[in-house]
Amino acid sequence: MNDSDKENDWKMFRNMAPKLRERYLTARIAELTSILHSPQLSQTDRFWICEERTKEIAKVLRECLDGHTRSKMVFFMRVMITHGMMNEDDISEFSQEVRERFSSDIQ
Repeated sequence: MNDSDKENDWKMFRNMAPKLRERYLTARIAELTSILHSPQLSQTDRFWICEERTKEIAKVLRECLDGHTRSKMVFFMRVMITHGMMNEDDISEFSQEVRERFSSDIQ
């Protein structure tokens, strides 16, 4: 991989991260909304389930988004894939070398 590809991948990753965060949060907020409107749950259960789920979501955000560096880009991408924040379509935008590193992770 040449330096130009590395730089392009890094720029793409940096620009993509906020969009991935927003997409992830859109899905999680829909999940929380569903819990809050569940007729099968009491008000108390709704509150505590959402409180616990919010903590889990915050942990994922910290794991996926805190401390990005160029040297750890692939690590963070792998974590994002694991948590469902990044998908095959997102990976397809990167260089061939980066795509090949994730070919077995996303199937």
